Amino acid sequence: MKSFGQRSEGLRLERMRASLQWMGEGFRNVFPIAAGLRDAAAPRPSISEFLCGGERRAPRAPLPLADPRATWQRPPPSGLRATWIGHSTVLLEIDGHRVLTDPVWGPRASPLRLAGPKRFQPAAVPLREMPEVDVIVVSHDHYDHLDYPTIKALVKSKVPFVTSLGVGAHLEAWGIAPERITELDWWQSHRVPGTGLTITAAPSQHFSGRHLKDRNATLWSSLVIEGERHRVFFSGDTGLSGEYALIRERLGPFDLALLEVGAFHPSWGDIHLGPANALKALDLLGRPPLLPVHWGTFALALHAWDEPADTLLALAPQHQARLVMPRLGEAVEPVHALSEAVQPWWRAVEGAAPRAPEPAPQPEPPMPQAVPWPLD
Repeated sequence: MKSFGQRSEGLRLERMRASLQWMGEGFRNVFPIAAGLRDAAAPRPSISEFLCGGERRAPRAPLPLADPRATWQRPPPSGLRATWIGHSTVLLEIDGHRVLTDPVWGPRASPLRLAGPKRFQPAAVPLREMPEVDVIVVSHDHYDHLDYPTIKALVKSKVPFVTSLGVGAHLEAWGIAPERITELDWWQSHRVPGTGLTITAAPSQHFSGRHLKDRNATLWSSLVIEGERHRVFFSGDTGLSGEYALIRERLGPFDLALLEVGAFHPSWGDIHLGPANALKALDLLGRPPLLPVHWGTFALALHAWDEPADTLLALAPQHQARLVMPRLGEAVEPVHALSEAVQPWWRAVEGAAPRAPEPAPQPEPPMPQAVPWPLD
């Protein structure tokens, strides 16, 4: 199945095996896991529970959207602006350049077109209407971060990719030219040609794999995007670890942190943050402004769709956290957003009329179309 991607071989595999994170036949988390992160007594959800369990896993109505396209035509006066497109996909405008994180426009977080977690909320802006970017960063190879339909739509563009060790094999198998791909080990940096941007891969605590036989065959990373004046930390997927303090020491300070807050479960606590641990991670990072990601798009856990946002908002004062919680598609400059209290826009959705019943068979969301970005 093409959406599975490709295993690494040759020089790529040799480079992976030379990594300090490679142990035996794959990558491993190497930092000691703090006690209490994962509830060993909590049973892991079964497949049927994951697919059908839980309550309020999707909103009653479509989430409100903002249209950022007019705003994108003007550079941000502060030099740093972020637009949450959906899930972990964010368009960063940093010191005159554009960076896209974990681009996912496909209809499902799954290798299958007709099965698996389906989007309950479309991307804020269609892929074809996105502005041209200078670089795309991909944290790891899970389906809700590395999306086969989206990558195929990007094949004819010239935008470069920066990702973790081994992930380039998937990209290359799907048609991305090898000269467009840069793979990084933790603490390695890449200067994006023709820009003032430096991308650095940093530790995270997670795992990888796109099918049953490739567990941990590629590396997972957090990523630091540095411009001439600003630095942004992007967590990818991760559990809580003391490495956040080391990341701050070596790569900070940060002007914005994109931390995952959704899709958490007591039995997954060592590989996902959730809102409470995201705030603890923020403390270790030096408490930069926090834009929460990894929620509001897919039902990937049993909790209510809006629980991450409500819990984060309730706990933030205990951590003196400065939250940036825009609507989908709302282009925000962290320096400006912090002057106003967070408006819990998501709560109005639950008071809205329920979504209209969908006809049977349920129509699939459209696949992303090829982008019209210049090819030279």
